[in-house]
Amino acid sequence: MPASPPPAALLPARKIICAEAIAWMRARGRIEGACAVTSLPDVSEIGKTLPAWREWFLDAVRVVVDAVPDDSVALFFQSDIKRDGRWIDKGALVIRAAEDAGARVLFHKIVCRRPPGMLTQGRPGFTHLVAVSRAMKCPDILPIPDVIIDAGRSLWVRAMGVRAAAHAVRFARDQVGAKLIFDPFCGVGTIPAAANALGLDALGIELAKKRCEQSRAQSVTTADLL
Repeated sequence: MPASPPPAALLPARKIICAEAIAWMRARGRIEGACAVTSLPDVSEIGKTLPAWREWFLDAVRVVVDAVPDDSVALFFQSDIKRDGRWIDKGALVIRAAEDAGARVLFHKIVCRRPPGMLTQGRPGFTHLVAVSRAMKCPDILPIPDVIIDAGRSLWVRAMGVRAAAHAVRFARDQVGAKLIFDPFCGVGTIPAAANALGLDALGIELAKKRCEQSRAQSVTTADLL
């Protein structure tokens, strides 16, 4: 006889809020028990000039760091961009803003978006995975490779691959002890779905109503995470 499914009350919860993330975080304040895992929008997604986006980005990183407890962690997936013949290193921007907010870098990993050695014709072939915290120290043994060669299935053209997302969520669960994964720019819901699949509650913020609906319905399989 097949086993009965677990009661709904025992399943990981997922809450997706349709709101402007920066204003929501400032009004909400610190989220106890949360670990942030997110990717901040690119300049092309928020309708600002490059200088205005840069200042917005730095401020957004500081607000995300402020949203989690001092002994927790904020993890950022960020791909560099090229504008007017210049590369903008978003990993460096994350580190600068996090240090301004009183946090320090726990680790900085690379996620391959294209096969290593492939020419990408001016597009980023990799993504930075940067973890920062005000109080936590990085464990001596960290079960995340320095270079994540396979990011896994992507649920949207701009979304982080599910396998890479799972690395961040497992770190939050196993090393930080987080009970809730917070993604203030959740898009189509890769991070919330990975969090639920790995047994954690998820809270996401998204401005676009259509993406909120996608994020609420998003699901991943165990095979996606391996």
